[in-house]
Amino acid sequence: MKILGIESSSLVASAAIVTDDELTAEYTVNFKKTHSQTLLPMIDEIVRMVELDLETVDAIAVAAGPGSFTGLRIGTATAKGLGLALKKPLIHVPTVDAMAFNLWGSDGLVCPIMDARRGQVYTGLYHVRRGLEVVKEQCAMAMEELILCLEEFGEPVIFLGDGVPVNKGVIEAKLRVPFDFAPGSHNRQRAASVAALGMEYLRKGVTTGAADLVPDYLRKSQAEREMEAKHGQMGQ
Repeated sequence: MKILGIESSSLVASAAIVTDDELTAEYTVNFKKTHSQTLLPMIDEIVRMVELDLETVDAIAVAAGPGSFTGLRIGTATAKGLGLALKKPLIHVPTVDAMAFNLWGSDGLVCPIMDARRGQVYTGLYHVRRGLEVVKEQCAMAMEELILCLEEFGEPVIFLGDGVPVNKGVIEAKLRVPFDFAPGSHNRQRAASVAALGMEYLRKGVTTGAADLVPDYLRKSQAEREMEAKHGQMGQ
């Protein structure tokens, strides 16, 4: 089986091909460019480099949230367009689950944290020693609340994600269980993990049609919050 993976939920833009559990190609950039500029050229490049006929892929896996609202829209729109054009099923992969999959084989708890701003992170808790076990489903929560949650579990923790630089000081000052931080090779989103986890979903028959793929935003956008606040003030 062959999976095209797409990841654009954060600053990272990434595309990958996984073939029968082997990474065939991956193109990942963590740089300040809009995904509308980078994503399709990256897919075109890996297709060209490995001489891939996209008609031969079995499915398209996409990191469908949480994350940047704009990035998720671009990623899902790209996956939808390719799925419709190629008549291929799509695989909805939770962003935080795929991040945890980066550390497959690790002991203890794996805790991805994405900077959600407003004092919050997008996070989840996982055991990945022998596959992916979801201990706490992905959600948005305050970092202080996450620290209390981790102390209740009482297990060693590995953190990864763009929420680490923002919250590293708080973690080091307040967390009272053993912890570590993932190395640079594994601490950001990767389309290879999206595709590899998507392969597991495909084997279980968990796919969706292009028309039914909807991002998991987990919380309202800033524009929606501002609109609600404005209407609330007008109603007073």
